Order: sequence, then C-alpha cells, then structure tokens
Amino acid sequence: MSLLRFVSLAVLLAAALAARANPQVQQLWQLLDYIAVDYAAAVQDGEVISELEYGEMQEFSATVSERLAGLPAEPALPDLQARAQALQQAIAGRADPSEVDRQARALADALLEAYPVPRGPAEVPDLARADTLYHQYCASCHGPTGDGDGPAGVGLEPAPIAFTDLERARQRSVFGLQQVIENGLDGTSMASYAQLPEADRWALAFHIGQMAFPDSEAGKALWERRADVRAALPDLDALVQALPASIAGLQGAEADALTAYLRRHPEATAEAAPGSGGLLDLARLRLREGAAAYATGDHALAREKILSAYLDGFEPVEPMLRARDAGLMAEVETAMARLRADIGSRAPVGEVAARADEVAVLLDRSEQVLTDDQAAGAGAAFVGALTILLREGIEALLLVIAMVAFLRKANRTDAMPYVHAGWIGALLAGFATWFAATSLVAISGASREITEGIAALVAVVVLVSVGIWMHGKGQADAWQRYIREKLSHALSKGSSWFLFGLAFLIVYREAFETVLFYAALWSQGNHAAVLSGAAVAAVALAVVAWAMLRFSRRLPFGTFFKASAVLIAVLAVVLAGKGVAALQEAGWVSMTLVPVPRVDLLGIHSTLETLLAQLVVLVVLVAGFAWNARMARGLAAAR
Repeated sequence: MSLLRFVSLAVLLAAALAARANPQVQQLWQLLDYIAVDYAAAVQDGEVISELEYGEMQEFSATVSERLAGLPAEPALPDLQARAQALQQAIAGRADPSEVDRQARALADALLEAYPVPRGPAEVPDLARADTLYHQYCASCHGPTGDGDGPAGVGLEPAPIAFTDLERARQRSVFGLQQVIENGLDGTSMASYAQLPEADRWALAFHIGQMAFPDSEAGKALWERRADVRAALPDLDALVQALPASIAGLQGAEADALTAYLRRHPEATAEAAPGSGGLLDLARLRLREGAAAYATGDHALAREKILSAYLDGFEPVEPMLRARDAGLMAEVETAMARLRADIGSRAPVGEVAARADEVAVLLDRSEQVLTDDQAAGAGAAFVGALTILLREGIEALLLVIAMVAFLRKANRTDAMPYVHAGWIGALLAGFATWFAATSLVAISGASREITEGIAALVAVVVLVSVGIWMHGKGQADAWQRYIREKLSHALSKGSSWFLFGLAFLIVYREAFETVLFYAALWSQGNHAAVLSGAAVAAVALAVVAWAMLRFSRRLPFGTFFKASAVLIAVLAVVLAGKGVAALQEAGWVSMTLVPVPRVDLLGIHSTLETLLAQLVVLVVLVAGFAWNARMARGLAAAR
C-alpha cells in the first residue's frame, strides 16, 4: 500500500518535472542576469570605475550564494553553489567583464536546467496595448521614450535604466525583462508588477525590449529569406530567451535588425512554427553547432547541441517518418546514437565531423520522404496514428486485462473499480501532463524522455515483485488454496489500491508517450486521417481485450497465475530496456554501442547499458521463479 502510493507520487513528480516554478529561482535568475549585463559598468581593465555599481555586484553575487542554500535539494545543487562561489571570487578579484558575463549566464542556464520555470508566453502578446501600459506604469521613472529620464526617477540610486542604451539592450532577453517586471529587483527601486495579468507583463517586456532597436525592413527580409534563422527561433519560447547580441547566430547590424523586427512582430515565430521541414532544419542547425563546438574542444556544449538535434529537431517527426519509412527512421536514430557515443568517448574531431555529415545526409533523406504529396501524407498519418496507438496500447492492455481476469477468477469483481479508476486516471493524467508540458511551461525533449524513463523503471520494480508473487501462487494446490482463503482478507485491508496504482503506472507511461506522438501528427494536418487511424486502433485493442478475457476464463486457476507471471516478467524486461534507452536519449545515462539488432517490440536497443539492465531484471526474475519452484517442491515433499 505505502509502496504503491510512493510509486504513484514518484511518477506524478517526474511528470511535473518542468512545472516546479519557484519564485526564489526566478529572483536568482534575475540577479544573475543583472550581474551579467551591468558588471561592465562597474569594472574595466581590472579597475573599479563605479563604486556604486561595484558594490551592487558584490552584494548581488553574495545574495545568489546565500539564496542557493535555501533551494530544495537537487543533484545539481552542489555544482550550482560551487559556480556561485566562483562568480563571487571573480567579482571580488575584479575579473574581466567578459569572464563575469560568461560565468553569470552559465550559472543562470544551469539554474533553470535544475529548477525549471516557465520561460515563454502562452500566446502572442498584444503589443497594441503595450504602449498604454508603459506610460501608465513605467514612463514616470524611465521616461516617455525609455531614456531613463522620467521625473520620478530623479535622485534614485541606482538611477532608472535607459532602455534606449543599445549596448545594454543587446545583453537583455525579453525573458529577462519580463522576470524583472514580474518580480521586481532587490536592491533597486524597481518594484514587482506581479499584479498585472501575465499577458500584460509579456506585452510590456516586448515593448521595452524594442526601444533600443529602430524598426527596420532589413529584419523582416532576413526572417523571410533565411531558413536557418527561422530554424534557430522556432517558437515564442526561443525568441524570448534569445539575446540580441547573437540572435539566431547573427551579429552586429543584422542581429539588431532581426531583433527590431521580431520584437515588434512576435507573431512571426508563431506563424512560422515548424512543420517537419522546419524541425529538420532545426536538427541540422543543432548538428552543425554541435560539430563546431566539438572542434573547438567544448565537449559539453557539443553534447548539448547534438542532444537537442535529436530531441527537439528529429524526435517530433518520428511518428510521420516511422509511418512512411521505418527503416530510414531506425537508420537516423542509430546514426545519432553513434554520434553521441563518439562525443562521449572523445573520438577524434575528424571522426565526429564525418559522423555528423552522415547524420546530415540521413536528415536530408528524411525530409525528402516527408515531403511527398498530400495523398501520401494522409495515408502516412493514418498508418502512423494506427501503429502508434497499437504499439503503445498493447503493452498497457496486457497488464490491465491480466488484472481484470485475475479479479474475475477470484470472484472479487467488487475491486474492479480500482483497476478501471487506475487506467482511466492514467489517461487523464497523460493528457494533463502533455498540456502542462507544451502549454504552461517550456520543456525540451529531454524532459519528455526523463518522464518516460523514470516511469518505466519504477514500473519495472513493481512488475518484478508482482511477477514473482504470481508465479509463486501458481506453483501448487496448496498455494491455490491459500489464494482462495486469503484473497478476500487481503483486499479488504485496502490492497485494492495496489491494483489502482499498478494500472495507473503502466498506462500512464504509455499514454504520455502516445499523446506526444499524436500531438506531432496532429500538427501536420490530415486530421481526418489521424482520427481514423486512432479509431481503427481503438477497435483493434477492444477486440484483443475481449479475446484475452474470454481465453483467460478457460484457464485453470494455477495455470492462469503462471501465464500471468510470465507475461508480467516479459513486460518488466521490455520496460527495463525502454526506460534506460529513454534516459540515454535524455543524456542521463551513458551510451556504449554494441553490434546487436534493435527490436523495439522487445525493448532491445543496440547499447550495452540497456542490455545489462534487461539482463539484471531477467536474472532477478529467473532467481525468483526458481525459488518459488523450490518452495513448491518442499511443500509437496512435506505432504
């Protein structure tokens, strides 16, 4: 009972990984952003040029160290604290502004990686309203045109920021501006405007963020002409996090022009939300960035970029590609896995570059396959929707049907509502988690893989214990009598919640993955084909469920337990492979490739780590089954 509650809680917490918005984290991020931008006004060439600014830098860096200690425990927290101390020391030593900027931004990024917060607007802000908001809330201090010369700002220390300061504006993201508007800034006269609706806070941030960048047709031309620029800013989340100084990899006048255009027309990113072609453009861009970072010796950045190429660029188009050319999809996945393995093993630069080129060729082939005519697209959408639901649904269905059959054979249909509540709740939780992950907060593909991986591995632990228990109960007549005598008593104590938790856990993992795949298919259009494929798959699953229930009724009680135990054991081995593979794709587990064919149906992947995980689970199950058989022989001898 307590174990199952813990299991359910663990899965829900994993699913909510990206939604742990913490106001203290947001304030820490603001302080780090402020340090990165304003330190250059305090120190130049190792000399303090403004005692007031330098005092602020020292105060803010000390505050960061102090407040980090109050955050919830996370594996990354000691590293964050060490980085904060290094930042403090750099400021105390009057380090070069570029070094302080690098350290502060790296710490800010690591902070949000460990403690994610919402990083983008839920919808395109209404900029027509922004000017009115600015004059109502900001102009009195910052001036009507953002020059920092408002009457209420006279005598304030520090003085109000001049939003028209181009050099400073180049270092401020829209996200950074919105965070200051929402939370204020400690140590300054800037108060929080959290009372404003979220949409108004984002509108203000975009309005302020454009003041240093005069409107320019050149920015619009860049956006419309350059596919690589659009791929680098695939949505609003990417836009609000981008720094104007290097937006979309551009520099100087081009970066300024693009910033001016997009901050006045953020709807452009929403209108250009990538389809399969845009996503593969993003994958190719991240691939090039990763290879370039590896060539310079920045292995950590290379790993991050290559992971993003797969998770954010390629994985969303997997359902469409799988439906049209499953062999090519497997080739891409294998090539990307080899590239990540090469980076992890510090292979020579030439080998990594060649591997990246191989992946790029495969991505080009994938794009060609995905740009077939509309009729082929509708057929692929139908097949994709059908196969995805069947593949994910069968695993969940097998266990749920085994539980239902068990209760029927034991004449305990009164406990059936717990099973049904478990799988129905899991479906609802899957949709809710997807909505939170795609609409409320910005998360990467890594977070999706982490959620799936953790859910799978927790399920493995539960399934192994249940499988061994069921195998033991089917070993001899004495065990079967024990079941009939004790089952009612056991369930009356509340262990029906175990059935609820197990049904929830298994179905939740499959529902979460299925909904994400369906979201990708839906975004490509062909809605009628997607719905038709889902409907056919649902009917097929219903037929399978009916057949399994009908067959299970004819099995003797002991045979049923043994068959169920074997089924659960197989599921545990499959999920062990899938769980570790998901964590490998998220970058949490290392990857050692081995020459073993990949079999998705059995959870077999071509890596040593996944095979070892499956072997460990298999050994535990075999040992448990052998112990059950030995105990059964002992009881038989005693009779």
